[in-house]
Amino acid sequence: MTGWLEGRSALVVGAGSGIGRAVVDAFLAEGACVAVLERDPEKCATLSSELPDVVVTTGDAATRVANERAVAAAANAFGGLDILVNCVGIFDFYRSIEDLDANLIDDAFDEMFRTNVKSHLHSVKAALPQLHRSAHPVVVLTESTSSYYPGRGGVLYVASKFAVRGMVIALAHDLAPDIRVNAVAPGGTVGTDLRGMASLGSTQRSVPDTPARRAELAERVPLCVALSAEDHAWGYVFLASDRARGLTGEVVHSDGGMRVAAAPRKRQ
Repeated sequence: MTGWLEGRSALVVGAGSGIGRAVVDAFLAEGACVAVLERDPEKCATLSSELPDVVVTTGDAATRVANERAVAAAANAFGGLDILVNCVGIFDFYRSIEDLDANLIDDAFDEMFRTNVKSHLHSVKAALPQLHRSAHPVVVLTESTSSYYPGRGGVLYVASKFAVRGMVIALAHDLAPDIRVNAVAPGGTVGTDLRGMASLGSTQRSVPDTPARRAELAERVPLCVALSAEDHAWGYVFLASDRARGLTGEVVHSDGGMRVAAAPRKRQ
């Protein structure tokens, strides 16, 4: 792949690590000019140091003001905005309703949906004026295997990802024919920094800390692969490019074949 995004400008929200950072690297490799919005100041400093041509805005993606600042920074630097990507998310580490104390539900629900759902709404809303001026406007949001299957997260995480799935369909309908809206639904991923929730006391816990995670991820999918952030990033490149110009309201399922996981494997 060379030059699939040549001449395009993109804003990647939640770009400091994991899939978001991999998307930044892939977009740059394909010729895009890239701006980012990231909450963590240390990750922002790393981005600025390692990628001096990337426009970095520090702020909370779940707020209107941060998204508007990031869009303005991108538009000022590049003369407009063609592509919006949102990779923001937090995880509940498989907390079931049985294990979720009633006195935690209000705060945990608000934190999960504020981060995993509202951040997507704010980023799209902030980007719309610039996207409407673009000749090739595209939105790519981040769903999950949890948007389709139970057991890939706890009750709050799965519910939030189903909400993003619904948002993609609603936005694709509302913004057609002017703006394409699609999503990538990654499966379990090695090398991310997907973290827990303050309301559940798990902000210092990261998904990659799970023991034997690579082997566990490979074992549970038909392709027997443990996918990396870089593996997922090319789905975003495709959906952002003109190669996908006939697609809206669609999803790239980069999950190792979860949809056929229940089928018997061929004999070796």
